[in-house]
Amino acid sequence: MMRNLKDKKRDRANIKKTRKEPDNAMCHLSLPQKEDPSYASTMLETAKELYDFADQKRENYHNSITDAAAFYRSWSGYGDELAWAALWLNRATGDAAYLTKAQEHWDEFNLGEDAVQFAWDDKKAGVYALGSLVDPDNTQYETALKAFLHYLKTEAQYTPKGLVFLDTWGSNRHAANVAFISLWAAKYGDQADAQANIEWAEGQMNYILGDVGHSFVVGFGVDPPQRPHHRSSSCPIPPDSCTDGWAQSQPGPDPHVLYGALVGGPAQDDSYTDDRMDYTHNEVACDYNAAYSGALAALIEIN
Repeated sequence: MMRNLKDKKRDRANIKKTRKEPDNAMCHLSLPQKEDPSYASTMLETAKELYDFADQKRENYHNSITDAAAFYRSWSGYGDELAWAALWLNRATGDAAYLTKAQEHWDEFNLGEDAVQFAWDDKKAGVYALGSLVDPDNTQYETALKAFLHYLKTEAQYTPKGLVFLDTWGSNRHAANVAFISLWAAKYGDQADAQANIEWAEGQMNYILGDVGHSFVVGFGVDPPQRPHHRSSSCPIPPDSCTDGWAQSQPGPDPHVLYGALVGGPAQDDSYTDDRMDYTHNEVACDYNAAYSGALAALIEIN
């Protein structure tokens, strides 16, 4: 990502892992590493330690790393992360104590209410999905998941051409994230809703991939973005300079094709301009491609 290519020393949060919010990634990593039991054990023990610390020493991330407040503020608080981490730890360990902890977080932070998206800051919808998988006898998770998907289909805002519009910044990212949740529910949730969940998610992904006349994925489909807001693909090949403003101001395509990157997406009226400096609509990011890739994998599996 970039905000200003010319100023490569622009102040930005020097993001690092702290123990002020639970590290779900460590728990995720422990799951697929069974071919290396020693490494898996290290990851799992670290995840447990981080979760315990986060639960005992509670604080919003941006209050610990103050430089992050302008970019990665914890708007939703930490309750969703605590429950998310507890559920992952239950899946990794089978220890029912983590289900009890997840229930405590659910009750304390009213996690069954006000889920309107699934993103890096707000993971409540993910809690619903994962909770219904690891704690199927606890119907609160499936009930909340079904309510969230119903909200997306019937109450959420849409662009005129059909993209569910959950946020101005990175609208495609939000649509792809909830498409992933919908496809997850089609596989693991109430099978009475499976076909409707698949069809709805396919509609969102088809919008992104080009049903509206152009693709939002760099290097793919019809008339894809050529000027994503991305520093390294915008810079010329050395020894040409990337500090003289050329990469920002030159009107042509980026010198390097960032194949597969999902750009932010349209405004609420479906309008979109392939403008390198429009980071609201043309930025790319790891979290933009994460659940989008998962949704693509789900559609491949279905088809």
